[in-house]
Amino acid sequence: MSGHEIGGDTGRRAFLRSAFVGGAALLAPGFRFHVAPRRAPLAPDVIGHGDFRYRAEPGWAGLDPARTPVNNCHEMVMDRRGRLFMTTDEPRNNVVTLDTGGRLLGSWSVDCPGAHGLTLWDAGGEEFLFVTDPPAGKVVKTTLDGRVLLTLGHPGAAGGYAERDPFRPTETAIGPDGSVYVADGYGSQWILQYSPAGEFVRRFGGQGDGDAQFQTAHGVTLDARDRANPTLLCTSRAHNAFKRFTLDGRWVETVFLPGAYVCRAVVHGPNVYAGVCWSRLRYLNQTPDSGFVTVLDRRDRVVSNPGGTAPEYRDGALALMVQAPATAPFFKHCHDVCVDRDDNLYVCQWNASKTYPVKLHRVA
Repeated sequence: MSGHEIGGDTGRRAFLRSAFVGGAALLAPGFRFHVAPRRAPLAPDVIGHGDFRYRAEPGWAGLDPARTPVNNCHEMVMDRRGRLFMTTDEPRNNVVTLDTGGRLLGSWSVDCPGAHGLTLWDAGGEEFLFVTDPPAGKVVKTTLDGRVLLTLGHPGAAGGYAERDPFRPTETAIGPDGSVYVADGYGSQWILQYSPAGEFVRRFGGQGDGDAQFQTAHGVTLDARDRANPTLLCTSRAHNAFKRFTLDGRWVETVFLPGAYVCRAVVHGPNVYAGVCWSRLRYLNQTPDSGFVTVLDRRDRVVSNPGGTAPEYRDGALALMVQAPATAPFFKHCHDVCVDRDDNLYVCQWNASKTYPVKLHRVA
């Protein structure tokens, strides 16, 4: 298998349910509009801490699961027009598009039955999506309506791996120069860097417990909060940590988040948000149905844990964080967070009985 395959529609097995061009909807044959049912009221309790407190809307997405099924809601991003794109590993709906009111705008598939990571890249006004599929061992770059532009397969032929090395990519990030960084979080635990055209450049990390190594390299995110010095925030989920690297793969620091099995970092304004897929009690491993959301400030200090215990620093060290189940009984395994223009959150969940995301409305 080649390291990358570039093509237009050749070999593309995508069925398009709805595309949006110039603000008009082009409807594919058989497309149906779905009217959102009446939603349940917001949950009564305010969750979160400090300036990051929310009222939850568990029934936000008014979709009919018989028509728009999901298995796991993995990740979500928002485009410049305010549309929400979400990956699912339901083969009929690799990508589902919604508005902020939870109404379905469209869905499509690109032969990624295990669709997992989702990154939106704004390339000077033109936007693209990057979808990872761990079981299929590939990354695809698409237009917003699902046309495949680039496929990255096993890096063996390109010199990145031996052919026998497992490759199960979970996430991507796009560098300032268009470089594509791929987190092989369910495979060989490397972060791989490719050129914008898909040529292998380097890898860094690998499995282990050293500062620059990973245990479940589940996410990679460009952190451009310091515009003069952009870096990569990489997830080492089993270490309960984010690890910061330079763009050429040198370890800088580790942000330890005790008790929190974090997924990818989501940078929005001065803050970092993340879904916590599991938390744990002291001396125990991850506990089922124990997720929450965590929010970090510009100094990478935790300032809020919606659905979790309040962050507490003791002599400069962050104390153990776990789910507070009474505050957010609808949280099971929080896999990703999307932040909208009003600082509301959309929480995608894995292994949550095939439910749609929960919306958290920011409380002033």
